[in-house]
Amino acid sequence: MWDQRYATKEYAYGTSANEFLQENVAIMPKGKVLSLAEGEGRNAVFLAKLGYQVTAVDSSQVGLDKAKKLAQENGVSITCIHADLTDYDPGLCQWDAIVAIFCPLPALLRQKVHEKVMAGLKPQGIFLLENYRPEQLRYGTGGGNSADTMLTAQAIRCELPELSFLHLKELQRSVVEGEYHTGLAAVVQAIGLKGA
Repeated sequence: MWDQRYATKEYAYGTSANEFLQENVAIMPKGKVLSLAEGEGRNAVFLAKLGYQVTAVDSSQVGLDKAKKLAQENGVSITCIHADLTDYDPGLCQWDAIVAIFCPLPALLRQKVHEKVMAGLKPQGIFLLENYRPEQLRYGTGGGNSADTMLTAQAIRCELPELSFLHLKELQRSVVEGEYHTGLAAVVQAIGLKGA
């Protein structure tokens, strides 16, 4: 599905970084950042332009090829890893920050990925997430049609119990990110800090 979605000249979700990431990037420590389900590179390139060492992971090689092209056009370098998040291992205490922007995983897989996020973050590392909530099904402005891939603040607290949340909020906001995320949306946002 994702190879097909990204197989156009246009960028499916645009080339500008996610608004929540842009507004909160200053809270992320400089260093190594892992971007999960990065797609075509908009968030990775934004971070690289700010001096972060960015690794972008995605299951679509087509998307990652476009991410490399976008990085080149912006004069930055990013590391791209073609991998399914079912199998990808981020290692132990490797990352100063991990980012998951609209990463639509089925709940059981997401819980396993969140365990890997906890293990992969360095002490004092930041996890920044924005995802759709189940209420998004009423809006139809992005995120597919499965509530199982959507998140609530309560689920985030349950799945990431070791994080201290600097920001955890459910809200409605206008999301305008390319052709597939356009309009008023029901989202959840989180910024979590891993303790020492």
